[in-house]
Amino acid sequence: ELVSDVTNMANAAQAPSHPLELEKFLPYRLSVLAQRVSESLHDLYAQPYGLTVTQWRVMAALGRFAPLTASEVGRRIVMDKVAVSRAVAGLMQRGLVERVTDRSDRRRASLRLSPRGKAMHARIVPLALAYEARLCEALSAEERKTFNNLADRLFARAEALGL
Repeated sequence: ELVSDVTNMANAAQAPSHPLELEKFLPYRLSVLAQRVSESLHDLYAQPYGLTVTQWRVMAALGRFAPLTASEVGRRIVMDKVAVSRAVAGLMQRGLVERVTDRSDRRRASLRLSPRGKAMHARIVPLALAYEARLCEALSAEERKTFNNLADRLFARAEALGL
């Protein structure tokens, strides 16, 4: 049903009454905003800690939800298996992440931050939270609540439209 809804919308839009104004197109704006914020935040931890964006996201997910399998990490941070696998390998090589084999199912392995990884995570989290606070200074408390509600609704709708 969703596929037909999107197809019907696309057919109706074939002869647009207005040209696509990229700078006002919501998917484009969200993508550019996410990229700018991600790059800006990355500048805070890349040099001092030598982490890529994906490595930090893996660490952040494990810091919050561990133990997780690599697939679970990928779903949490919405990144493909190859990128997550590469990031995990790099983090394990540096001793920041550990893989633990499940005792009841030897084929299943979970990931968690090592003590060294936990220490690094604990140093980066305050930087990330301070960055978020500075970014959100552009919004009032009420606007922040509204933004969070709208973002939740858009996330749910995007998931529902996922073809």
